[in-house]
Amino acid sequence: MRSDTAKVLHRAAGRTLLHWVLDAVAVAKPDRTVVVVGHQAESVSDAVGDAVETVLQEPQNGTGHAVQVALAHLGALDPDDTVLVTYGDMPLIPADVYEDLASRPSDVAAVITTVDPGPAGFGRVKRDDDGQVVRIVEERDCDPSELDITERNVGLYSFAAGALSDALSKITADNSQGELYLTDVVELLAGAGRRISVRQVTTTDVIGVNSHADLALVQSILRERINRRLMESGVWMLDPSRVYVDATVTVEPGARLYPGTHLEGATTVAAGATIGPDTFVVDSMVGAEATVMYSVLRGATVGERVSVGPYASLRPGTVLEAGAKAGTFVELKNSRVGEGAKVPHLSYMGDADIGAGANIGAGSITCNYDGYKKSRTVIGEEAFIGSDTMLVAPVTIGDRAVTGAGSVITRDVEPGALAVERSEQRQVPGYADKRAARHRAEEADKGS
Repeated sequence: MRSDTAKVLHRAAGRTLLHWVLDAVAVAKPDRTVVVVGHQAESVSDAVGDAVETVLQEPQNGTGHAVQVALAHLGALDPDDTVLVTYGDMPLIPADVYEDLASRPSDVAAVITTVDPGPAGFGRVKRDDDGQVVRIVEERDCDPSELDITERNVGLYSFAAGALSDALSKITADNSQGELYLTDVVELLAGAGRRISVRQVTTTDVIGVNSHADLALVQSILRERINRRLMESGVWMLDPSRVYVDATVTVEPGARLYPGTHLEGATTVAAGATIGPDTFVVDSMVGAEATVMYSVLRGATVGERVSVGPYASLRPGTVLEAGAKAGTFVELKNSRVGEGAKVPHLSYMGDADIGAGANIGAGSITCNYDGYKKSRTVIGEEAFIGSDTMLVAPVTIGDRAVTGAGSVITRDVEPGALAVERSEQRQVPGYADKRAARHRAEEADKGS
């Protein structure tokens, strides 16, 4: 991956690769789940928290050794207990595959998963003349005839615990990598006359991640699955190939998503809302019938019938109540905009409480930071803030109060009053000619 982040902690569609696997495995309702960690063990263990158990594989001596470590951690098991083994970098495996593996029949020592035809890099599944699986050969250990085998081993298994433990005790590192291969268990089980069954899966489902190119491919497949489910539920998309929705996001039926929409984190979009084009929303709530276009929302709450954008930025702590508006090139931070209030364009409202029905004129800002602390501005209901008003916090504008355009308001304004703070306009006749003459004189001095 050429990254400081452990491979299984890279994110795809809102979850780490490992969490995609753990979530799918959880559907099979395992009694215990163990993650074998090695590279960046502490980071991986911290990422899964207390939800599952972790055990350190040190040294990292192959897949067979990893399973030995896991079994030692699990302790005493009933011989007929089922042990399911999977990889942390295969996030596309559907949950029903794990459910099938977990339902291993008691007379089956192992269920292996295969694809046919399978991709390069996977081990070959060797069968005898009766079609029974007798061996799995890793690609780098194949002879020329074995390389031509099209049935490939995926690497997901379901074992009878007793048979697995017995076979693991007999594997050796006699192979090209000098490691303990889990695949060698299959040959030992087959040689002992134990029954092995096969569960075939699709090639797409078994794509693993070993590079950023792989990660991008996996993300595109996950995104297509998410979008398909949303559309099947009643979500409208003009071009689903250009809509990016995390698995952690909730979009209700009847919502409309335009191209360039990115929905991430704990975002919710209510029925009838329209998002996009070209909009980024993270950890935010968008209410019913709201419209958000060409905008960025982070930790914001957008109420019913609210209009946002184009080119608005809603920062954390922003709340727009029903029917409010944050228009073109408006930035809001940690502010509440009351029902029906409007911040139509070219304004910054930070740390502000704006009353219902108020109107903020173009170019107005709250001066909320004095270099040491941030203070709040309170704007009353139905107040009218004239264009290019500077509101120097802390300051309160009363209900239905008005500020004159171009004013710098530093003191509270009582309800219903007009506040104007600007010097009287004056004119200097002939100023343009005087200015031009002064410029000519300066140029003449330079020439001399």
